[in-house]
Amino acid sequence: MVDVKANVQRVLGEIESAVHKAGRSPGSVTLVGVCKTVETARILDALDAGVVHLGENKVQEAAEKSFELRSRQHTLHMIGPLQKNKANKAAEIFDWIESVDDLDLARRLERACERLNKTLPVLVQVNLGKEETKSGLSEEEVPEFLRQMASLKMLSVRGLMTVPPYLEDPEAVRPYFRSLRKLAEKIGSSKLENISMMELSMGMSHDFTVAIEEGATIVRVGSAIFGARH
Repeated sequence: MVDVKANVQRVLGEIESAVHKAGRSPGSVTLVGVCKTVETARILDALDAGVVHLGENKVQEAAEKSFELRSRQHTLHMIGPLQKNKANKAAEIFDWIESVDDLDLARRLERACERLNKTLPVLVQVNLGKEETKSGLSEEEVPEFLRQMASLKMLSVRGLMTVPPYLEDPEAVRPYFRSLRKLAEKIGSSKLENISMMELSMGMSHDFTVAIEEGATIVRVGSAIFGARH
C-alpha cells in the first residue's frame, strides 16, 4: 500500500531542502503531482496532503478525472504531447499547457481560448536531447518560434519545459537543466513582447532536486508520490 500523504510530505521536504541549498526563496518551486493512470482515491490523498497542481498526459483521462474531482480545488497541467484535434477540449479543461511545440497547435489553442474568453498559461517544450521519441522543439528553433508566438494574445507564454533523457545518475542530467536555464536567460534578454521566461518546468521523481539547483520553478513528480505505475 502506497502512503501518498507521507510521500507528499517527503517530496515537499526535499523541495524545501533543495531550494535552501540553492539559496533561493522559499515557495519559489511549484510541485506538480503527475497523476496519469492514478485512481481518484490516491489523487484525493495527494490533494489532502497539500498538492495543488496536478499533471496529466492525456486529454480524455484528464477530462474524466476533472469531473470526478470537480468539488476539489486544483490546478490542472497538460504535460504530455497534445494532438491538434484535442486543442479545443484541452483549452477547456486545463489551466496550463506545458507542451506547446507547434505553431498550428498554438493557433488552435488561441482560437479555442477566444471562444472561451480564457487566457491560458503555456510553456514551450524543448527537446534538448534531440530524442526522436520525444516531443519538443530543438534549442535552435525556440527563439523564432517564440517570436511568432508573441502575436497570440490569449496564450500567456510563461517559460520553457523539457523532458531530458532518462539517466540513472541525476548529476548526469544536470547539463540539460543548465542548458534550459541558459536558453531561458538568453530569450529573456531579448525582451520579446508578450513572452515571459519566469517559469522553467524541469525535473521529475529521480532528479528534481538537481533541477531545482539549476533553476527549476516547476517540478513534475509522479512515482515518488503515487508509487510505480502499472
